[in-house]
Amino acid sequence: MTADTSTGSAARYREFRMPDVGEGLTEAEILKWYVQPGDAVTDGQVVCEVETAKAAVELPIPYDGVVHELRFEEGTTVDVGVSIITVDVAPGSGEPAPAPAPEASPPAAVTAAPAATAATPAAEPTGRQPVLVGYGVAESSTKRRPRRGASVPGQTTGGAAAAAVQAELNGRATPVVGAPAAGRPLAKPPVRKLAKDLGVDLATVTPSGQDGIITREDVYAAIAPTELVGEPAPPTAPAVAPVAPAVAPSVPAPVAPAGTGRETRIPIKGVRKATAAAMVGSAFTAPHVTEFVTVDVTRTMKLVEELKSDKDMAGLRVNPLLLIAKALLVAIKRNPEVNAAWDEANQEIVVKHYVNLGIAAATPRGLIVPNIKDAHDKTLPQLAAALGELVATAREGRTTPVAMQGGTVTITNVGVFGVDTGTPILNPGESAILAIGAIKLQPWVHKGKVKPRQVTTLALSFDHRLIDGELGSKFLADTAAILEQPKRLITWA
Repeated sequence: MTADTSTGSAARYREFRMPDVGEGLTEAEILKWYVQPGDAVTDGQVVCEVETAKAAVELPIPYDGVVHELRFEEGTTVDVGVSIITVDVAPGSGEPAPAPAPEASPPAAVTAAPAATAATPAAEPTGRQPVLVGYGVAESSTKRRPRRGASVPGQTTGGAAAAAVQAELNGRATPVVGAPAAGRPLAKPPVRKLAKDLGVDLATVTPSGQDGIITREDVYAAIAPTELVGEPAPPTAPAVAPVAPAVAPSVPAPVAPAGTGRETRIPIKGVRKATAAAMVGSAFTAPHVTEFVTVDVTRTMKLVEELKSDKDMAGLRVNPLLLIAKALLVAIKRNPEVNAAWDEANQEIVVKHYVNLGIAAATPRGLIVPNIKDAHDKTLPQLAAALGELVATAREGRTTPVAMQGGTVTITNVGVFGVDTGTPILNPGESAILAIGAIKLQPWVHKGKVKPRQVTTLALSFDHRLIDGELGSKFLADTAAILEQPKRLITWA
């Protein structure tokens, strides 16, 4: 750990900047603070959770001390390299707090205004800039731009209000004496989001909560005369109906603007923003071709049931996706030109002799596609373990950016939603994606007789620059043939 070389209050107060996770990302949204001003922290302690365009990551602080200031609210998007928290590394030393910086225009580094908290350090510590783990490159000599809304000496009321706001942000409210006469309105993050979605300025809302805190009912009451005319009361706030008449009983309700209160605007950020950019880039860069095949997978489903009781698969999750993934890997081995990438800059086709198998996963934060590295080298139990870990990590929202890079071919299982098939879009940089439809009992001609069989439809989208119709058709047909006769997993491997 590199010590500060500066002197005075600047040496006492350390700035922790939004780190670069090493994957070329430029910004992250602060999802949750785990600390608040006054909390003691130790080297390596997680202080917040942030969401990048690819994953949610917990950030550890790289030194010991006491939290002096949280620079941004939860929900704020901050650029990499911008200070997000100030830590007093020498509490009780008797040195004065850093002087506040003069007010200036807001920095372009963030998309939301920083929280008005305690005084701002006057200077940055020298040394090396902290990254996600340890320290990285040396800091620039450029001074940090002043923050808007910095506190000034003597504003004790504003300081108390700021402390209450910060406490509310972290869900650990500290009562203050009376409501603040001026300054930033007090409200919890969900209430602030509600106000933003409804277009309500919290500064115009009359608080009814304890210590002057604005509640959901206050926000709904503020829009009752205009936004809610002719609209049913929001289901999450049944108390709106009796509140509305008491707001302005003697004033006729104006006509609401067309569409007001009938739409919800959701900011495009995080995983959704990255997914949208990737899909648009893929759809308009790689010429897509999609082919379909319907296949009898009854024997594969029987093999799934047999493997569930196999001692070598004990403790592992065995499902149709496992055998479909294995079938795809064998089909790639039979058609290696499928596993390639288009290098536009060098005008080359790069044939890859490894398979990083992507698995599309729907998560609360959106669609992500982590991949199993070197899936072609894994045995069936190893592949099952890797699939189980990948799915569990994705559902918990802990998939790392590294896990989503370097994929070569992807599987997306739309069948879990009861969908028969689809036309999947390629993951950028990959050559093919296989969609699995729902497996259903259907009438099927088997050994000359119509019988109920378990049937599914496979859809293969591929980059027509890399894969022509013949190669794509052979690859899809081989995958289907293995699923129809799973013994080919052995004879074709």
